[in-house]
Amino acid sequence: MKKAFIFTSLAVVVLAIVVYLFKNDITNDAQVVNVYSSRKEELVRTLFDEFTKDTGIKVRYIIDDYSQLLSRIENGGEADLFITADAVNLILAKKRKLLSPVDSEVLKNAIPAKFRDNEDYWFGLTKRTRMLVYNKESVDPKDLGTYEDLADEKWKGKILVRSSTSPYNRSLIAFMVANNGFERTKKWVNGIVSNMARKPSCGDTDQIYAVAAGEGDVAIVNSYYLARILSSEKKGITDKLGAFFPNDGVMVNISGAAVTKNAKHRENAIALMEFLVSKKAQESYAKKNQEYPIIEGIEASDILKSWGNYSQSNLSLSELEKHLFEAVMIADECGWK
Repeated sequence: MKKAFIFTSLAVVVLAIVVYLFKNDITNDAQVVNVYSSRKEELVRTLFDEFTKDTGIKVRYIIDDYSQLLSRIENGGEADLFITADAVNLILAKKRKLLSPVDSEVLKNAIPAKFRDNEDYWFGLTKRTRMLVYNKESVDPKDLGTYEDLADEKWKGKILVRSSTSPYNRSLIAFMVANNGFERTKKWVNGIVSNMARKPSCGDTDQIYAVAAGEGDVAIVNSYYLARILSSEKKGITDKLGAFFPNDGVMVNISGAAVTKNAKHRENAIALMEFLVSKKAQESYAKKNQEYPIIEGIEASDILKSWGNYSQSNLSLSELEKHLFEAVMIADECGWK
């Protein structure tokens, strides 16, 4: 009888513990959002912490290469929100049916239509321009003009640029197709390849340092890479670098986010996206990341402001979706490795 009583008591205690843990797990699990981000941890960690402080929702995140993250999602990875650089990466995720549309008035009101998907599958969080960096000792900025001008023979052996497989350049080629058509863009890419100072390699930062070292005269890069180098105050390098915005309508791209198709914490994911376009988050992006805020009324960093205004293309980034295949085809045919 005594043994039966002890067994029953033990069972009650165990059951109580199981119920407590179950309830506790449910509560905790409801207050999380799982994020897959190809953006570096130092660029997002502070913002995630601020979001948790404001909402009580914990951000669990994995940082990895874009392609690795997509594979994780396709293979059942529990991502609620996908954050990445460049519209092309978001467009490709949409094409692979890994995203779900979001109906958020906060996002639609904050983000200009050309910086979000026309079917609401993805949304821009920050802006960056595809601009030119030149060596002040060898280039007169008056000789610079449009993106198309870079194919001119006067730049033979002077252009530095990374691989065409980079989403930044894939976007740029698609952008040129959207504006100029297939044949003109193919001619332009042929010119770029002929004018390269060396074979494409490494990232945008490496192209900028190569300009400073005199390995080439002009590099095609994203604006925030140059701004970060200039903010480092490496005299002897920064003194040699000039910034130039092509005057035929500058391509403005984004970093952005999207809710995944199988998100288990969908509302939390939407809440995090809405937080990332808040005044607080946008000011953080501008000061720390040297990116252009995507919402109106937020000042850019002092370095970005020092470059002055630029003529922005009116092309919606959703339009790039129509031309990605052509962009890859042109790069391959013209030998832009």
